[in-house]
Amino acid sequence: MSTGKLTLLLLCFCLLGNYALGQKKNAAYQYHIKRATSAIKIDGVMDEAAWQRADTAADFFMVLPMDTSRANIKTSVRMTYDDNNLYVLAVCYTPGAGPYMVQSLKRDFDFQKNDNFIFFIDPFDARTDGFSFGANAAGGQWDGSMYEGGKVDLSWDNIWSSSVKNYGDRWVFECAIPFKSIRYKKGTRNWGINFSRNDLVNSEKSSWTPIPRQFPTAALAYTGTLVWDEDPPVASSNISVIPYLLGGLSKDFEKGTPVSWRKDAGGDAKVALTSSLNLDLTVNPDFSQVEVDQQVINLNRYELFFPEKRQFFLENGDLFSNFGYSDIRPFFSRRIGLNAPIRFGTRLTGKINKDWRVGVMDLQTGEATVGASAAQNYGILTFQRRVFSRSNIGILFVNRDATGSTPASGVAGSAYNRNVGVEYNLASSNNIWTGKLLGLKSFSPGVKGHDFVAAGHLQYLSKYWTLYLQDEHVGKNYNAEVGYVPRSGYNKISPLILHNFFPKSGAVLIHGIQLSSTYYFDEAFKRTDNESILSYVITFRNRSSLSFSGLDTYVKLLRPFDPTNTGQGSLATGTEHHWNTADVQFVSKPQNVFTYLFDASWGGYYDKGTRLSLSGQVGYRFQPYVNLTLNTTYIDLHLPLPYGQNSFWLVGPRADVTFTNSLYFTTFVQYNQQVNNVNINTRLQWRYRPASDIFIVYGDNSIPSPFTVKNRQLVVKWTYWWNI
Repeated sequence: MSTGKLTLLLLCFCLLGNYALGQKKNAAYQYHIKRATSAIKIDGVMDEAAWQRADTAADFFMVLPMDTSRANIKTSVRMTYDDNNLYVLAVCYTPGAGPYMVQSLKRDFDFQKNDNFIFFIDPFDARTDGFSFGANAAGGQWDGSMYEGGKVDLSWDNIWSSSVKNYGDRWVFECAIPFKSIRYKKGTRNWGINFSRNDLVNSEKSSWTPIPRQFPTAALAYTGTLVWDEDPPVASSNISVIPYLLGGLSKDFEKGTPVSWRKDAGGDAKVALTSSLNLDLTVNPDFSQVEVDQQVINLNRYELFFPEKRQFFLENGDLFSNFGYSDIRPFFSRRIGLNAPIRFGTRLTGKINKDWRVGVMDLQTGEATVGASAAQNYGILTFQRRVFSRSNIGILFVNRDATGSTPASGVAGSAYNRNVGVEYNLASSNNIWTGKLLGLKSFSPGVKGHDFVAAGHLQYLSKYWTLYLQDEHVGKNYNAEVGYVPRSGYNKISPLILHNFFPKSGAVLIHGIQLSSTYYFDEAFKRTDNESILSYVITFRNRSSLSFSGLDTYVKLLRPFDPTNTGQGSLATGTEHHWNTADVQFVSKPQNVFTYLFDASWGGYYDKGTRLSLSGQVGYRFQPYVNLTLNTTYIDLHLPLPYGQNSFWLVGPRADVTFTNSLYFTTFVQYNQQVNNVNINTRLQWRYRPASDIFIVYGDNSIPSPFTVKNRQLVVKWTYWWNI
């Protein structure tokens, strides 16, 4: 980043500092919670005396399709508590007897495709992080940890119970959240709270507090206040032990090896050092039940990104993984345990008080099973300090050290890689202004100079306008071996402008025009590539959408590149390529049991070639038990010799069957023509008690034609969550 641009960004952030100091927007919306006067049974029936005494939160505000009136669909919420649990009951009224719109009984459903009720808890009232719970109208549960002021990580999982009961004119959600399952500060009587309702039949999304339509109902900047009548109970002994036992077999048909039998054991432990600070321990962790990644046809010049799905890395994971940008991540947990078993690990995360968050993680791996590399130790330390109303300053240190000897040499490894960074995250009190300033430096043996990162962005988001500007500098020697930084040695600038229009009537709810560009330069500020996109997006009142885009692309190759990624030869370094592309996309309304998405693009490609890309998704649900989807991508490339014509299919049918809200079956098949592989992954999960599961997982990989099995594996895994 140039000195002038950095100075301009710093000046903007300083001027916005006072703006960020504003008071909580919806502080006047208060819910006074009282201790329960009777026992609560979680059955969806409001017949306990405690519910009759509880206050009621009602008269929700409409967020979609418009944010200028009260909701048409009525919802009322009551809360109470005892020594062990926080209780929430929501009565979701409907104009008729249904049918309700739900995908299935599967946990962590798609918010946009389900009639649901969800609430958001901010125990520190810091408007930056918290927890979310809820259910759809069929009883499928939703839970997640919240970060960055309104994002929900649905991979977070913990113990709680709920029930949904359907009546002729309403459905009722009732739940119990153990105080042991959430993190909060002892003696804090004011929490952030909000309730959200999504009603697909009537195309209405509503919220207890008023929220501008450009923000999600999860936006913690717009929560009300949960006022306790006394200090929230402190969970007594809060230690959980989560052991697992695993048995399985696998066979590699390509190598012709005999069947390999696997027997394994390990587990995790969670120790609440305080009500808001948690210590996690893991020994010999196993992640065989984690869902497989969704494949893509890879025509990229740089490494693809796939998100973390392993449970150990998820709670408060934003402290570590959200430092930086999507393509500048100094820490990426999927680097740990890549082709190497994790032997043990420990992690301390949580809040010290309202303003301070901390994260410390240390993991030890064994020798790599591929590449004969030494065992490694990974240490990560991060602190986050809230400033102004919702902004924060973060510090991150990442260290990787070889701790063993490689099988090949027998010599103790001494290689290391370290990263240190600081960032300032701006978030105004009303969320209209957001931004970031980032600085990073890496340390590697024998490397000096050009090993730092300076980046920043600033965004203005209102109902009518979105203005965005991002600037990045990544030195050519910057090295984040435990991170995800697919590109180095560049300067980047990315502006965006969007304007929305709101018709007063008719089928169109909102339409807008957007122009965005991404320009890359080398360290001497000579252009290397850029892409500009002009789009027109239409959202209809029934929540379907249609968009048209035109793209202008220029690339000057900085290294040899095979434009088919199939090993047919590479275009030379320094060659220049320029083309245009037209794209259209349509997404159907989510209310139907049959849904679909279609995207088509056609234009130029490398070496004066052409590219046709068609992708789509169709889905059908047999409510509430079966959800069927089919993802399909077809790409056709026409290039000069030696490449010629190349076409690739990626077909991914998937079936999710939820027999109950605790018994799930998933089958996911992926045929990828580019890599000539068919992958099958099936998983049966029985949640026989809260947060305790039995998994049966089968997977195989095959060559489609002539059909030849490459490998197969079957795993049975048992886990048990034991609260001591």
